Amino acid sequence: MNHTPAPGTEALGELVALLDLEPLEDTLFRGQSQDLGLPQLYGGQVLGQALAAATHTVPDERRPHSQHGYFLRPGDSHRPVVYQVDKVRDGGSFTTRRVTAIQKGRPIFFCSASFQIPEKSPLLHQRPMPDVPTPEALLQKSSAARHSQTLSHPSRFLPVPRPPEETHPARRCLWFRFDGALPDSPALHRHLLSYASDFNLLTTALLPHGVSFTDPKLQIASLDHALWLHADARVDEWLLYVIESPWSGSARGLAQGHIYRRDGTLVASSAQEGLTRLHSAPER
Repeated sequence: MNHTPAPGTEALGELVALLDLEPLEDTLFRGQSQDLGLPQLYGGQVLGQALAAATHTVPDERRPHSQHGYFLRPGDSHRPVVYQVDKVRDGGSFTTRRVTAIQKGRPIFFCSASFQIPEKSPLLHQRPMPDVPTPEALLQKSSAARHSQTLSHPSRFLPVPRPPEETHPARRCLWFRFDGALPDSPALHRHLLSYASDFNLLTTALLPHGVSFTDPKLQIASLDHALWLHADARVDEWLLYVIESPWSGSARGLAQGHIYRRDGTLVASSAQEGLTRLHSAPER
């Protein structure tokens, strides 16, 4: 299937190509890496690529509904990543895959992914989407919001100002999307959603403490990541990410997130625990 974005979206095209894995064997794949200027490989890359690798081994009619992984070692953003898929189970309704991401002969990440044949159910409920300003309202109010885009990266983020009645010190909302037109491939949008779910998650645990993730005294790294996919969504349209951190301690922080379409549909939920170790300032 052709996953090439529309012309003029080179950065988005490079990101899509990142998720277009090279098959080496029936259950072995290789993905290229991207350098986002971080000390290590961006965790969302291996999340999205691992989900893509698992999807290649599952019938098209089965869709991923959950992904649970652990980050074992820092990845190298200048080396490709090899993904080994284990076909754990093929059941009547559910399929389970285990994926190990490997660099330099050692695992840097592993996850389990579960797939299900879509079913209709009368047992429906969801957490409601908060009432927040639209992306257009935020862009109209502040021209600075137009520049909340990562350098040389197609993702754009629009932070939602905290309402006066907000009392949770570790909670934030932001709109996000990938700039450019993507093809009508639900699988591609799911993989990109997995990729994007790592942005802004763990750093929410720093908000009550006034510590920036760029603080040289801070050692921060993702330890695990969970993603539940509830409904399909297009990531080239605005999505609302509502994130809060219920706890931090023991040099770790926990964050939970909910992702909504503009119509209020809850499309995904996430959770992550990470290392948030604050070192003492060196003596002079």
